[in-house]
Amino acid sequence: MSKRVLITGAGRGIGAAIAQEMAAAGHHVILSSRTAAEIEALAAQLQGEAIVADMSNPEDIQRLTEKAGPVDILVNNAGTAISNPLHKITLEQWNHLLQLNLTGLMLCTQACMPHMLKSGWGRVINVASVAGLSAQKYLTAYAATKHAVIGLTRALADEVATKGVTVNAVCPGFVDTPMVQKSVENIIATTGRSREEAMASMTGTNPQGRLIESDEVAYAVAFLAHERARGVNGTCLVIDGGGLRR
Repeated sequence: MSKRVLITGAGRGIGAAIAQEMAAAGHHVILSSRTAAEIEALAAQLQGEAIVADMSNPEDIQRLTEKAGPVDILVNNAGTAISNPLHKITLEQWNHLLQLNLTGLMLCTQACMPHMLKSGWGRVINVASVAGLSAQKYLTAYAATKHAVIGLTRALADEVATKGVTVNAVCPGFVDTPMVQKSVENIIATTGRSREEAMASMTGTNPQGRLIESDEVAYAVAFLAHERARGVNGTCLVIDGGGLRR
């Protein structure tokens, strides 16, 4: 049965792949991003909707959720990362990560939840990270927000467990996206490493020796959104080639 799916951060990378996967499953997709050019063409291709919104801005989130209307499946994908030693992270950077990665996710979920509870069916899927289950140097602020996302996921899953709504997270390792490529450039600039060395610091966390692809994350999201995944609740689905087991 077709559902209404809201995907934040849907302009590229993981978000765009999720939009394509969900549309292929027959759902009506609502794509959100800060930049209209990133989502309008994809929304038209998928016969969905495009709504421009900055997920770090509470007023934008309110406008987004009002314009989107009833949402059956919410995919909280919007987020960003900063790679720096803790003593070099500014308060402005710290607050921006908290606002976008955590507070924006909470506000969007809060706005979409009443319809799910009223209808007795819903899916909330948070795109977290293995950084929310483990630790890695230079990702202190990012890891803090993703640990918080996982805590929110687990607590909310218990809260709505008897209401027909499930809340889960996907936790990818390093994914081949523009954000990861930006991190590679940052490593090169701050450490003087070669591109090969910078990339190896990421692929080396995956026993398969590669970056995860966006479509792998999208497939995991589609699984969690499926009717037959109704017994999966409060789970963090890790997609990292087995690196977290090390």
